[in-house]
Amino acid sequence: MMQTYRPRRSVLYIPASNDRALAKIATLACDAVIIDLEDAVPPADKVAVREKLAGILTERPNRRCEMIVRVNALGSEWGIDDVLAAAKGEADGILLSKVVTPREVLEAGDLLDDNFAPDTVKLWAMVETPKALLNIGALAELGRDPASRFTCFVAGTNDLVKETGVLATPDRRYLMPWLMQLVLAARAGGLDVLDGVFNDFRDADGFARECVEAAAMGFDGKSLIHPAQIEAANRAFAPAPEALAQARAVKAAFALPENAGKGVIALDGKMVERLHLAQAEKLLAKAAAIGA
Repeated sequence: MMQTYRPRRSVLYIPASNDRALAKIATLACDAVIIDLEDAVPPADKVAVREKLAGILTERPNRRCEMIVRVNALGSEWGIDDVLAAAKGEADGILLSKVVTPREVLEAGDLLDDNFAPDTVKLWAMVETPKALLNIGALAELGRDPASRFTCFVAGTNDLVKETGVLATPDRRYLMPWLMQLVLAARAGGLDVLDGVFNDFRDADGFARECVEAAAMGFDGKSLIHPAQIEAANRAFAPAPEALAQARAVKAAFALPENAGKGVIALDGKMVERLHLAQAEKLLAKAAAIGA
């Protein structure tokens, strides 16, 4: 059965302390914004900025892009109150930082349940440490349990570079094995997965290339640091016209009376299975959601 698709092609970080950037959310064409309470806010300001969160979440843009809140680590002095504030404002998602094991995700879920947060408040997790990558299979498995609220991985590529000491080359050759491992785990757990940020927002060509590469790797979208990156991300992670035409053909073929109940059919001289039908329906749902 075709499920409702929520596009996450372009997901823009916005510091919760940046009032000018927050005021522009309604004008942005991104699929989601991440209101950042963590790295973008100095320790001295974290409590005051958190107190602004209710107003930020209340003033949702008319186009209703997803509103995600990145909270400080649960083990920090701010983490639990961050989660509760995001839940009270009924954020669409809470992005957990510094996640290492499934325990952090489960604890955040328990916190939401204990405080009667709506089921619509989902959990996302940053993958930004070697230990998180080593535990990626166990983390992904949580995605198979709807009660966990867990729906999305976000690659923290800058932190992975810092923590491992690998060289950050333009082609990301040393990061590539870990990124592919992250995509594989996300698919095993039925989760969405977002590529990490591209730091030089003035390099439009380099960013566009990285988006195309990430889409080819299987990522659902990319996390962004500047509004100028939105258009390229939306374009790269949208279904190609040729792929949409093929998906429509596969769906139409399986809908023919003579193919009812068949697991395998022939289409344009090629074998097509019902798994291809499922892929086609998912792609068409994605296109419908973004108006492609």
